[in-house]
Amino acid sequence: MRIKDISKENRPRERFLKQGPEALSEAELFAILLRTGSKGENVIEMSNRLINEYGLDKLFECSLKELQEIKGIGPSKAMQILAIAEITKRCNFSKKPIKKITRANDVFDLFHERLKDEKQEHFYVLMLNNMNYIVEEKLISKGILDKTLIHPRELFRHAIKNSVSKIILVHNHPDGDPTPSTNDLEITEELAKAGNIIGIKIIDHVIIGKGEKWSWKEG
Repeated sequence: MRIKDISKENRPRERFLKQGPEALSEAELFAILLRTGSKGENVIEMSNRLINEYGLDKLFECSLKELQEIKGIGPSKAMQILAIAEITKRCNFSKKPIKKITRANDVFDLFHERLKDEKQEHFYVLMLNNMNYIVEEKLISKGILDKTLIHPRELFRHAIKNSVSKIILVHNHPDGDPTPSTNDLEITEELAKAGNIIGIKIIDHVIIGKGEKWSWKEG
């Protein structure tokens, strides 16, 4: 059935305008975002299928490549779905912003929601002023964490630019276990030595797992 074959008052957009978003089902809201279906399947049918088969939470956890392997999902729809997921993640984060870092749990609360379902490792540097208030955060690398890819020059360039004297390193483990690898420890030690030379102290390295963390400072 085509959307045009559905009576006008029962189409998602028309119902949205008349009754508001709360009156629509998840599939209808999803249909408004995806806009079009595929050959032999209108956008409402597609949305119902995707939600029934995968669930919104699993769809939002997929990578761009994984989404495009699903029937009816091309690059454009895959990007739309991931854009929704990213906006949701940022919205959740903005509701409980953390300004001052006093312990590793503060770092965990800051990053866990956005990193817990990532399929790749993300390496961040968190820059703090003398009172431990956040000045800026910067994503340094994305992918397999390798000490050859984390160059001190790139890492400390942002700290120098922001005139900070202390930073915290943060990265996630996609398997959910925050236990540091030998490589993690070597990277931390090497960067800490480099920081001491130029007067920028690494006060912690926090590894984010699923529901738990590891802290270089707190153990």
